[in-house]
Amino acid sequence: MGQKSYLAWRRQQELASDLFASDFKDLTNAAKKLANHAVKLGGLGFGTSFLEWLAAVAAIYLLILDRTNWKTNILTGLLIPYIFFTLPSILFSLLRGEVGKWIAIIAVVLRLFFPRRFPDWLELPGALILLIVVAPSLFASTLRNSWLGVLICLIIACYLLQEHIRASGGFRNSFTKPNGISNTIGIILLFVYPAWALVLDIL
Repeated sequence: MGQKSYLAWRRQQELASDLFASDFKDLTNAAKKLANHAVKLGGLGFGTSFLEWLAAVAAIYLLILDRTNWKTNILTGLLIPYIFFTLPSILFSLLRGEVGKWIAIIAVVLRLFFPRRFPDWLELPGALILLIVVAPSLFASTLRNSWLGVLICLIIACYLLQEHIRASGGFRNSFTKPNGISNTIGIILLFVYPAWALVLDIL
């Protein structure tokens, strides 16, 4: 009788041990999957943030080129809404706050009362600051963080690329003219962030 109870107790202990080992294995597998998903999502988030910075820098670079040696009839004013939609959140929040308001008021005062001292190359950057400061929350929050804002950026990039190719006299010339290569690369970089963001939205 004692031996039977001992064997039953031993069997229960083995079952409990197997059950514990199985549960621990399942818990370990779940932790590994969670870690893998977190790393992947973190990587995607980092990639999106990096591409957002890259797109904003490329647009600012093209804006500078337009004011220096990019003498074409391309509607580069479209770079302003592109920068508005792609400017990283930390910079956008800074410019939308008191810092942006001070910059905007200084730009308006200079433009109104000292027009001769207000250089032409500051027109578009001044317009960008004003747009960021006065934009309603529908544009500043809702559209900036939606697929519609990304789609607008993609349309702007497509338009600027085809206009640049046309102004250069063809696709080949856009890569062979003295200023063509840098301009073309800058415009192509405009595609990277919106294309990546749209792919992530679809997934």
